[in-house]
Formats: sequence, C-alpha cells, structure tokens
Amino acid sequence: MRSSSSHTGATASREACKGCSRLLPDEVRARYERIRAEVGDAVTIVAATKYVSVEEMAVLAGAGIEVVGENRAQDLEAKHAVYGDTFRWHFIGHLQSRKAKTVNRICELVHSLSSESAAKRLEIPALAEVNLSGEETKSGVGEAELDALLAAYSDVRGLMTMPPETGDSAASRPYFRRLRELATERGLRELSMGTSQDYRVAVEEGATLIRIGSVLYRG
Repeated sequence: MRSSSSHTGATASREACKGCSRLLPDEVRARYERIRAEVGDAVTIVAATKYVSVEEMAVLAGAGIEVVGENRAQDLEAKHAVYGDTFRWHFIGHLQSRKAKTVNRICELVHSLSSESAAKRLEIPALAEVNLSGEETKSGVGEAELDALLAAYSDVRGLMTMPPETGDSAASRPYFRRLRELATERGLRELSMGTSQDYRVAVEEGATLIRIGSVLYRG
C-alpha cells in the first residue's frame, strides 16, 4: 500500500489457483460483479490470492477487483513488488511475529491477529482471530482469551473466524452469529467471516468483509 510500482501486462499462466483452470478476465469480472450485486456495497470483497500467481494478479486487476488477501508474507512481498497500489492489500494468513515488518509496510489490515507476541510488532489495524470451533488445526484465540488479546493491541477494529469445513453453508451460521455477538458486546464493528462456501450466510449474519477465492476463479 505504501509504495507503488508499475502494473504488469503479463498474460495469465495455467496455474491460477489450486484446482482452477486458466483465469479468463471476462469470466472473473462477471463473477465478481455478480457477487458484488449479491452482497451489496457495504461488504468488502477480499479476493483470496494464495493460489494466484504473480502473473495472474493482472487478471484480477483487469476484472476490477480492488482488495486482495494474501496468506504468506513472502508471496505478499513478491506480488506487491510488481503491482504496488494497484490493489489494497490485506493479510489473511497466520501472522508470525517475524513477518510483521513486511505486513506493516504493505497491508492496510490484518485479519488474523491471534497472539500477544505478534501484537507487539504490529503497527496497522487488525482483526482478532477467534477460534470458535475449538479445532486444534485452526489458529485464533478462544472466547476466554479474547479480552486479553484485545487489551494487548490498541488498534483492533473487529473479529475474524473460520468455521469448520462441512460442505453445508447453513452449518456455519451459529459460528458467524456468535462472532457477531462477541463483537457487539465489545463495541467492535468489523466482521471478517465467510468464504466461497458460506459467504451468503456470513453476510446474513452481519459480515462486513468476506474472503473468497474459488467462486471468483472457477465459478
């Protein structure tokens, strides 16, 4: 975000994202516009780019996508070096303390603050990640530890969660609803919840940011 570089005109490669075929600008734009119409202007669509190559980021820019979310600091740095202020950059992966410097320099928002050690090195707005499912494979603090994390960082704007992957979007609703309750109780406005499988339910439950990938890239 804080530095700018020229926009590449490179054509899309064949490995846009995990399990996706080559990205086509017109198709990506049509899907993006359809989702934008569904969720409304009050919801920020964050295009998840973990499996999008540096070259294919040009397709996202051509499709009118403005906000992208990256999972790895090294990929964030590589993509930002090419595209600069073409996008607004968010960090949506696990935040390691040693990578905070890179994230601070490039991103406008972190969705995944989950430790006091990372909070000590962070300098930009963040969302606290809450593990409501109790799954050991997921990052995030439990409800009981949330207030301590909020006390450790003064610029938390809201909360984020990842419900269990069940294939049933309705099964995510209780987790989204509980996250909204936790945010409301603490006067926090932003809610990052909902991915390709369940973003519609997330929006119904008050999401202000949704993180989507496959529905943009392969329909």
